[in-house]
Amino acid sequence: MAQQSLIYSFVARGTVILVEFTDFEGNFTSIAAQCLQKLPSSNDKFTYDCDGHTFSYLVENGFTYCVVAVDSTGSGRQILPMAFLERVKEDFNKRYGGGKAATAQANSLNKEFGPKLKEHMQYCMDHGDEISKLAKVKAQVSEVKGVMMGNIEKVLDRGGKIDVLVVETDILRSQAHGFRTQGTQIRRKMWFQNMKIKLIVLAIIIALILIITLSICGGFNCGK
Repeated sequence: MAQQSLIYSFVARGTVILVEFTDFEGNFTSIAAQCLQKLPSSNDKFTYDCDGHTFSYLVENGFTYCVVAVDSTGSGRQILPMAFLERVKEDFNKRYGGGKAATAQANSLNKEFGPKLKEHMQYCMDHGDEISKLAKVKAQVSEVKGVMMGNIEKVLDRGGKIDVLVVETDILRSQAHGFRTQGTQIRRKMWFQNMKIKLIVLAIIIALILIITLSICGGFNCGK
């Protein structure tokens, strides 16, 4: 992934920018503020490209976290900005969640939190490769989890159908021959078989997650 430069960031409540930071000059600050006016209020992530810059936004619980990056190409171009926004959101909520951020005036948190924005930007730029690697691990784990959960649902559905067949067979046999005990034994046997299948599938999921994590991270060295 091409290294990106994060050059401007802010945190806003609604359309009121509470804190912002940049070491650069340019019209990207006014563009970022203008985009803020047009963002939906629902929790979501947004990215816009304009004038050679990428504007990334994270909207959650009435607050908007923004970062501007020098535009780059490639499939991983959104990884670094979004990782930065997640870090800032977590830090900001720890410091101000349910507190002064709810009533703070425009730019009133610059002195307190402005240096933290700078610190988070520098960290993400210095650890871009680690952040990209960790994002790939998370994506692959999510993909494997989705596939395995789908397989589990199929197994459970198949098991349910088997149970139905066993019950129907039991009823027919009971009516015809009175073999209630045999039907109960069959159901118990199938239940144990289904449990074995579930445990095997769970073990496979855990093993795949560990294999993917270790292969991509080269051991337990992924950045946090």
